[in-house]
Amino acid sequence: MAHEAAHFADRAWHGTVAVIENVPLARDTYRVRFDCPELAARITPGQFVMLRIAGGDDPLLGRPLALYDTVLDAEGNPRGIDVVYLVVGKLTRRLAELRPGARLEVWGPLGNGFPVYEAEHLILVAGGIGQTPFLALAREQRGLRVYGQAPRAVSSSPRRITFCYGARSQEYLAGLDDFASLGIEVCTSTDDGSAGHHGFVTDLVAAALEERSTVDRTAADARRVVCCGPEPMMAAVARIAAQAGVPCDASLETPMACGLGICFSCVVRVRTGEPVESSPWDYRRSCVEGPVFDAARIVF
Repeated sequence: MAHEAAHFADRAWHGTVAVIENVPLARDTYRVRFDCPELAARITPGQFVMLRIAGGDDPLLGRPLALYDTVLDAEGNPRGIDVVYLVVGKLTRRLAELRPGARLEVWGPLGNGFPVYEAEHLILVAGGIGQTPFLALAREQRGLRVYGQAPRAVSSSPRRITFCYGARSQEYLAGLDDFASLGIEVCTSTDDGSAGHHGFVTDLVAAALEERSTVDRTAADARRVVCCGPEPMMAAVARIAAQAGVPCDASLETPMACGLGICFSCVVRVRTGEPVESSPWDYRRSCVEGPVFDAARIVF
């Protein structure tokens, strides 16, 4: 029996694609662009693709890489996909060596992705390589691009988008110009103090939530936090948001082997009942039931 959700495995596209560009963005961080109109027309912010190098079996398994953004052709139609990756293992080391024309094996789009947010102040929080899902989300929320085959309409753009981005040092901050070009607030932090705030990105989140603004704080959906990055960072962000009474979503970076919900290697503990704090938890697969979850329900 076919699954219901459009991002489940029985709806995924699978094939080989050609690399168009593979360029450095920061230390050990690259953006690879490939031609694939089938995926570009369907994928939405927060979804991901599984990717491996075509024609070989070392490594055998693919890797999940989040949509960074779609690429439009001269007529404004989605034609290609950008994903950003950090070189940390065998596949990403080999991926960094690829030149235009190289072939990749890709399947997707996968994952539930982000919903369309209606918050007045949207606070995006990234740690490490966790900035990758947020460019497309910010672009969509600003009303600058439409994603998906059933186009997602943003009925009311946030009056304010704050992007809080933390990394080890300045040389690891990737894509800052891409985010700044959207006209959003970009706040950075580094562990060594080489750029922005000297400290954790969670300090920026706490400051953003404490600021006085024109946003009506009595509205339940006036502010929204969305985070992606190392699990301890997301757990801390979830606590800060909860203390401020602000809803928070987390896009998990759980390692995956198949991306299709078959292997159960990416399970996460998620509370399933009400009240959330005392409800029992059960395992949920990040690849098909995530990677975006209500952070208050995740058992970190």
